[in-house]
Amino acid sequence: MRADMQNLFMGIHMLYHAHTKDLTVRDMEPELERHGYKVGEREVKKELEHLTELNFLTAHGDEYSLTGTGIEEFKDIQVMLKELCGEVLGPVEQSEKERTEA
Repeated sequence: MRADMQNLFMGIHMLYHAHTKDLTVRDMEPELERHGYKVGEREVKKELEHLTELNFLTAHGDEYSLTGTGIEEFKDIQVMLKELCGEVLGPVEQSEKERTEA
């Protein structure tokens, strides 16, 4: 997966995990790797800082907490993901070009 796409998914996962506890680079790196992301400490810290710049997380020491804005953004993401999953997880219809090449 391209880095820019991976970062979007990582951010969503981070917002999800931030609902249950404060996030740290040390805790998030193995959690993201468990989800299949190819990340190191630098990438995790960069994404946490990016979410902080967007006001979705707030930093205090080495920990990051979910903000009210982050909660609302995550709710919006859930709505979009539900619709997206309904489309992309189902069978993909062949395009006219694919049908003629087959």
